[in-house]
Amino acid sequence: MNTPRKVLVVGGGAAGNATTVLLRRAGIDVDLVEAKDDWNATAGSGITLQGNALRVLRELGVWEEVKASGFPFGSVGITAPDGTVLHVQRDLRTGGADLPATVGMQRPRLQQILIDAVRASGATVRLGTTAEIRDQDASGVAVRFSDGSEHRYDLVVAADGLGSATRAQIGITDKPEPTGMAIWRVAAPRPAGVEHTDLAYGGPAFIAGYCPTSDTTLYAYVVEKNRDRSSIPTQSYAQEMRRLAGAYGGAWPAIAATITDPSKVNYTWFDRLLIEGSWHRGRVVLVGDAAHCCPPTLAQGAALSLEDAWVLVQMLTAGDDWDDQLFQRYYERRITRVRPVVEASVQIGQWQLDGVRDADVPGLMARTMTMLRELP
Repeated sequence: MNTPRKVLVVGGGAAGNATTVLLRRAGIDVDLVEAKDDWNATAGSGITLQGNALRVLRELGVWEEVKASGFPFGSVGITAPDGTVLHVQRDLRTGGADLPATVGMQRPRLQQILIDAVRASGATVRLGTTAEIRDQDASGVAVRFSDGSEHRYDLVVAADGLGSATRAQIGITDKPEPTGMAIWRVAAPRPAGVEHTDLAYGGPAFIAGYCPTSDTTLYAYVVEKNRDRSSIPTQSYAQEMRRLAGAYGGAWPAIAATITDPSKVNYTWFDRLLIEGSWHRGRVVLVGDAAHCCPPTLAQGAALSLEDAWVLVQMLTAGDDWDDQLFQRYYERRITRVRPVVEASVQIGQWQLDGVRDADVPGLMARTMTMLRELP
């Protein structure tokens, strides 16, 4: 077999970083380009990593650092808006019995761990750089970079996120669609006694929840119907999230008291995207949010992206030709796993938007998470 030897990864988030590390481990030369100068190193508040995400992070060789930096736990609490605990449910260990069910982490810390792994892999990294697909044929792809340089690659992996410019350049016209919900997020000190995620349903928001991210920190979030973002001045973000959080009891008064800096509060709409048919055009292939995204109602966005990288590199290094057949098999292997997660994540939110009180949310969650225990 004539093995292709040079890959361009566009995008330095979880999917792009994971793809880069795994390709380099297989001895393949990789250039990674990221549009942001800071490599997203400070973006985001927190992240919930379930077992199937941890399984891939272990394959990347960073599990010990993740474990040391995050907060592992194995259950989720359901509370009334006043903080009364209604039920505590054990989480499924979707990564296997030897990994925690869940780890909460500060998102910038996870990104730094992945950045360090990319650097250690020997990949060439160019920050503040974008890539344009100029031309391609059966053997490779010609790319022009924003600094004017040009290069040819055997493969381009588009990991440039929800608004992927690469996706549009290769003629895939699908775009993310709002689901009707939005989320306020903030990093905060962890009150004593917060040992796992708690979710309160009802009150002025659909969901008020938090997830411990270290011995001293957590991230908190409030989910509501989406609003016109231009109608909410950014300088009022802390005040608005504090107002919503103020309606909840339990740990929330302590959390709300720390929400004072609007620059630390993030407001984001929930979107849905699922590319159908194939995730490639020629020798350009999509991974992660460039191919699919869903609301975080099942906390599976990062996990699915990491799985994409793991599966794609497995297939690229299995000895088969890098051709349409291989990339179509990659899509078919992933879509059967990704589609149910996207659909379930959207359905849970839609039931809340529609006010369906007898929806089988626990059953849908259990069926979906049970499926994710299988290897991707």
